[in-house]
Order: sequence, then C-alpha cells, then structure tokens
Amino acid sequence: MRDKEKENLTLLGSKNNKYEFDYAPDLLETFINKHPDNDYFVKFNCPEFTSLCPITGQPDFATIYISYVPSEKMVESKSLKLYLFSFRNRGDFHEDCVNIIMKDLIKLMDPKYIEVWGKFLPRGGISIDPYCNYGKAGTKWEEVAWNRMANHDLYPEEVNNR
Repeated sequence: MRDKEKENLTLLGSKNNKYEFDYAPDLLETFINKHPDNDYFVKFNCPEFTSLCPITGQPDFATIYISYVPSEKMVESKSLKLYLFSFRNRGDFHEDCVNIIMKDLIKLMDPKYIEVWGKFLPRGGISIDPYCNYGKAGTKWEEVAWNRMANHDLYPEEVNNR
C-alpha cells in the first residue's frame, strides 16, 4: 500500500490490537475510494456479532450484513471489526444495534447508499432480523433505498435451526 493511502490508518497492520469492551465508534477509520465515479457495492458479512439484552443482560448473537455504495471514503475492515466487537458489552435491542451501526457508518463515510441487516439467533424461540437502509437525499440512491425497504424481504429464508 502506498504511503499516502495508509496515512490515516492506524489499525491496519498493527499487531497491538486493543479490543474495546465498551461501544467505541472512534475506532472506525476510512481510506479514500479510488473509484468514486463508479457505483459499486462493498459487502461485509460479520457472523460473530455480540451484544447484550438491555433488560436481562443476556448475550445476543447475530450475523450483521453491511452493504454500501461508497462515495469519497470507504471504511477500513479491521477498524470495522474492532468497532463491531465494541458492542460486546453494550445493552441495546437488536433494532437499535443495526440503526446505530448504520448511522455511525453514514457519519464516517457519507456513502451514496448503505444497508445494515441483523440476523439474530433466537432467544425464547423467536429470531429477530432488523433491517435499515439509507440513500443519499436528492440522488437516485434515495429512491433505491425506498424500493429496497419496500421489497427487502419478499422471499424470506426458512428459519429452522438459527
């Protein structure tokens, strides 16, 4: 990686990883998108997400899917991993977790489009799969966000062992 490309990255390549056990959005880092005129998706699958139930304190486990269309900035994946780990001791409902993640990433990157979908393991026999998205106002991505929201789960998966 060229020096200019890594000038704002402090975590990538570091062997001194500090895992925060409290919510830490300041861990998130960006790098410059070399193709801001192209529309393309970047997708992260995060199968080891954990947080706590805000009422009982019991752990919740999920796969978090993050898909976004970058504008000028992109999130660096190691910082994202450490940021997601920081939810480990945070007490939030599932719906709050996905919305907080999305809002933090919007603030960080100002993407053209982003969606966050949590697929939480069941507790008490019910799994909860909250979905949220955002399309930049005044662009075609605002309409994409509305259409995606209206049609996001037309063919739901069969949930039999999650």
